[in-house]
Amino acid sequence: MAESEPKPVPVQIREKRGCPQDEEEDALSKRPRVESDHGNGGTAQREDEEELEVEENNGEEDGETFADMMKHGLTELDVGILKYVSDHEGFSGILKERYSDFVVNEISKQGKILHLDDLSIPAEVQEVAEAQDEVQESDLLTEEQKKELGELQLFKNKEGNVSIEVVDDSKEKRTLFHKAIKTQFPGLETKTEDKEGRKFIIAYHAAGKKALAAPRKHFWPKNRGSFCHFVLYKENKDTMDAINVLSKFLRVRPNMFSYMGTKDKRAITVQEIAVLKITAERLSHLNKCLINLKLGNFCYKNHPLKLGELQGNHFTVVIRNISGTDEQVHQAMTSLKQTGFINYYGMQRFGTTAVPTQQVGRAILKNDWNAVVDLILKPRPGAEKEFLVRCREEWAKTQDPEAALKKLPNKRCVEGQLLRGLSMYGTKNIVTAFGLIPRNNRLMYIHSYQSVVWNTMVSRRIEAFGLKAVEGDLVLRGTTAHVLSAEEAENCPIHDIVMPLPGFDVIYPSHHVGKGYGEMLSADGLDIDNMRHKVRDYSLAGAYRRIIIRPSDVNWEVIQYDDPRISLVHTDFEKLENKPGPVFNKEGKYRALRMEFSLPPSTYATMAIREVLKLDTSIKKQTQLNTTWFN
Repeated sequence: MAESEPKPVPVQIREKRGCPQDEEEDALSKRPRVESDHGNGGTAQREDEEELEVEENNGEEDGETFADMMKHGLTELDVGILKYVSDHEGFSGILKERYSDFVVNEISKQGKILHLDDLSIPAEVQEVAEAQDEVQESDLLTEEQKKELGELQLFKNKEGNVSIEVVDDSKEKRTLFHKAIKTQFPGLETKTEDKEGRKFIIAYHAAGKKALAAPRKHFWPKNRGSFCHFVLYKENKDTMDAINVLSKFLRVRPNMFSYMGTKDKRAITVQEIAVLKITAERLSHLNKCLINLKLGNFCYKNHPLKLGELQGNHFTVVIRNISGTDEQVHQAMTSLKQTGFINYYGMQRFGTTAVPTQQVGRAILKNDWNAVVDLILKPRPGAEKEFLVRCREEWAKTQDPEAALKKLPNKRCVEGQLLRGLSMYGTKNIVTAFGLIPRNNRLMYIHSYQSVVWNTMVSRRIEAFGLKAVEGDLVLRGTTAHVLSAEEAENCPIHDIVMPLPGFDVIYPSHHVGKGYGEMLSADGLDIDNMRHKVRDYSLAGAYRRIIIRPSDVNWEVIQYDDPRISLVHTDFEKLENKPGPVFNKEGKYRALRMEFSLPPSTYATMAIREVLKLDTSIKKQTQLNTTWFN
């Protein structure tokens, strides 16, 4: 298919919207979460990993630098993404020209599309105290003490405190003091201090520095759920980065937060988050000081969130500068709605550098640990950050982990964690040294290898049999795979067909494509009948994955506009701010396809978009499209 070159379109640089105040962020490393895929255990992936990382350019120089790096990047052909299901004519367009062109709204386990539409604090259900306690509480505090506490509550003395001596000291009496202060002066926290043998109740403001220093000591009503659930709206920031920012401002550990799936960086995303024993008031206060993050829809529940609990994600995607006619767009979107797309693992699964993650995964599975170290640390072609280049050169020259580690300002990257392990345990104990890399990051490598195998085998399956179920295909009955007979295949829709990721706990199709799994692994030096590893973490159970996904809630429109800098989506934040939606000009000089659709978990929106455009979605190819604007 001949691809039309896009018209030159200026790109808005470093788009920022959201909270107006400056945010002070740590340079925290990304730790993408890994979770089980559906099916028979084993395989895992970063949930909802839809990001197509096309870097923001600051002009020609930065654009050329990134393009130079991507000359050595992967294309879809390199990872087994070869086929399409429809026969419509493809057309060109630019994906994620702006991060606001890619909007993701999580679908809750109840099937509701989540939106940020309420910033209010939920009304508290006050604990009903016994009548005797109410009388005692009202008599405990003197008028002077009530006046001081009232001033503290009204921020007149926000960073100070009120100290009340308990003369008739007993645990029961102190408990009554704590309860009286918190009941009569919401927003204040209390603690007991011992000063020279005398007991004091110290009251301080929940939003003050003392509260932030000791968040676990805050009073928490028994009738309030232990977890505050909220909707997180974020722009151009991935989920773990956002949680790291929230945890820093709240002075709690990131593992106090839970969520159902990670979301893209280069996008606007809306998802549910839960945090243990942090009030809605404290969370709401952060809206005044964060950039590109907004919190709302607060409620208290008795349970955290778990990875994979979501029903899926709803996507609103703008493909700018499309070359297709209205008829071509209609054919493409109708096919997506009626038939769907091949459920390939998307390009973000395989890394962006000249050393793909699946190569490291293959070396791990082969137990070739010297190759693992070499692949991660060796110099590689293409542009990289200067400190990484110096680190790799030092390692190649000296094989000294401590010397190479000194070249890294941030030791939290994978290279730094591996080098730290090698310096601690020695280059003869690579397995233990490699274990210093977080488990999810380590498993990413072997899951990447599984994904290449799955993509390749599915391409062979589509090439051989098309979109018709055949004898020897697999379907799931519960969590168990069943091999179709010829008679069963006659009445089986293609959307029910699954194929396995390689592992010790799966079966393979009985037709010739099933045999291809063993051939591919054998060519890579692996035995398909022995997928258990000496290190238990790297044993692969396998899983099953549907080969064709049909999106739901599909709709679309072709829009025209004049200003390439404006957002073409009316976001939740803009609606909260009562800002008007985008206005389109029917005579505008630029055309864009605005599409919406919902997908189940563990599927890639970029693969649905690929089916519509029939264009390679790799960063290498997308960068070539983007850099034509600067040439």
